[in-house]
Parts: sequence; C-alpha cells; structure tokens
Amino acid sequence: MVTLRPTPYLVLKTESGNRYLPLVGSNCWTVGRSDDNNLVLSDRWISRNHAMLQCTETGEFYLIDLGSRNGSFVNSRRVSIPVTIRNGDRITFGQTDLEFHCPAGSRSQQVEEPEDNETMTSTLHVRRLMSVMVVDIRDFTVLTRQLDEKILSAVIGSWFRHAGNIIRDYGSWVDKYIGDAVMAIWFHGSKGVSNEEALNILKALSALHEMTMELSNQNPLPFPLRIGAGINTGYAMVGNTGSGDRPDYTAIGDTVNAAFRLESATKQVKRDIALGEDTYKYLLQLGIKDTQFTQATVNLKGYEVPTVTYTANFADLDRFLQEVTTQVGLPRN
Repeated sequence: MVTLRPTPYLVLKTESGNRYLPLVGSNCWTVGRSDDNNLVLSDRWISRNHAMLQCTETGEFYLIDLGSRNGSFVNSRRVSIPVTIRNGDRITFGQTDLEFHCPAGSRSQQVEEPEDNETMTSTLHVRRLMSVMVVDIRDFTVLTRQLDEKILSAVIGSWFRHAGNIIRDYGSWVDKYIGDAVMAIWFHGSKGVSNEEALNILKALSALHEMTMELSNQNPLPFPLRIGAGINTGYAMVGNTGSGDRPDYTAIGDTVNAAFRLESATKQVKRDIALGEDTYKYLLQLGIKDTQFTQATVNLKGYEVPTVTYTANFADLDRFLQEVTTQVGLPRN
C-alpha cells in the first residue's frame, strides 16, 4: 500500500501572500541571490551564495551558513555552525523571513507500507567500495569562547563553503555537515581504488589544509585555524534516494564509523592525518617507497582490538604529493 505524506517546505511571506517552497528532489538545497541556487531570494542583504539546507538519512534538517556577509539566523539566533532546524522554526536570511515546516514522517512523499505477509525492503541495498574522509576543525569549542560571534560565523561559514567546493572539485561531495566537521565519500569500482582516485582524495585534503591556512591568515583569530582528518577505505551499504545531479546517497557500516574514529585518533598520536590500513595499501600502488606516513597502533572508541593506522602531518602529505609528481609523473593539480 502507498501512503501519501506531506512534503517538507519553507514558507516565504511576501506582500502578495505566502509563497511555498517545497524541499523535494534532493537532500541539499542552496539559498542565495545568485541564479545558480536552488532557492533564489531577491534580497540585497542576502549574499550570492548565502546558506544551505541539508537533510540527513535520518530525516533531520540542518542549516549551514556559507560565510554570508549578514549572517543566517534561526529563531533570531545567529548560526555559527551547522544547526538542526525543526518544524515551525523561523529562519532569517538578510531581511527575509521564512518558516520551516517538516511534519513528522514527511521526508518521503510516497512510502511503501508492507502488507502483513511482506517485509519492508531496505533502501540500503548496494554494497560498494568507498573511501570516507572526515575533516574536523581543531579546538573549535575554544574558538567559540574567544571569538566575536559575527567573525566566527563569517570564518566558519566560509570554511564550509570552500570545503564543499574543494571536495566537489576532486570528485566527491559533502555527504554530511556535522557541527565543526564534514564527511565526504568517494565511490570506487569493483577493481579497487585507481591511482587517480587515491591521489584525488589526498589532493582534496591538501587543498582543504591550504584553504584553512588562508582563512586563518585573512581573519583576526586568537590562534591559527587547524584541521585534522581521518580517511578509511572499505565496503559499506549504500542507497540513492535522490535524483538528477544531486544524489542523496546514504552509507552506513564499519567503514564509515572507522573514518570518524580515525579522525579522533589523530589527537592521540598528535598528528594531522590518520589513514586506515586499506587506504594506505592503495597509496603503496603509486610506487613511492617513502610515503611520509608513519605506522601507529591506536585504540579506537567502540573497537575491542587495537587498530593499525598510518599517520602524517600536512607537511608530510605535501612532500608525498610532490614526490608523486616528480617520480611517477602524475599531475600535482
């Protein structure tokens, strides 16, 4: 049986009446003055690329400011990091007010409900080889206590916007915005991770580090902005509930969990980057003897057995990429 449910939407109040903006066909909607946004708002106080709405696989909606000049607000409170928005919340961009509506169970317009003799077919139905990268802003809590809220919102919003652009440039997209972190996924073919794919992941990480340093130098911060990263390669169950050029992929399983744990482990070993064993094995295929990565054994939260990881700092990563360029002949950019 097919049950129809209401669609999540935004209400824009105008002089001529309410305008309804349905949130369908994707898991991610951009907001701004520019025509390339999903939701275009003609308010001169709104930036060209102002903010983003994202729906997770659990049905939660997040608002992410993209470093807008005048900020994004939820119920009159300025957004500094991605925040959860709930049914009835008032969202303000510039001088434009909208209301967010997401009735319970409204993520899907049509939901197949099984008969008594049937079982629900899971949407997570494809097992794929993937690399998961989790990048976290270091000492973010300390930064929030020492930095003016307006500057914090501009810096962190710009970081999220640039991070999304960099990750797209290197063949992936931001799957999740989580507080002060992002998660990206690269899907691989059945034959494994190609040299080009392995390098794209590392180039993306190097570019993220470079962008972070530039933002840090351009803004009056109490201490330099830094990031840490965990990368893990393996199989996970995925599904696509999106459409068009904005796939709504969901990935769950140990491969994803371990990427988050590896990022946390970088703090244990006092390094910037931690790779899973399989990720490191694919780097060895590039033929570089000195990879600049050092083996370490760490205790990951939720894992009973110690885990082997390969760690490096960003200076080590850049030396590795330079060596690949000169010895193997693969392009640096």
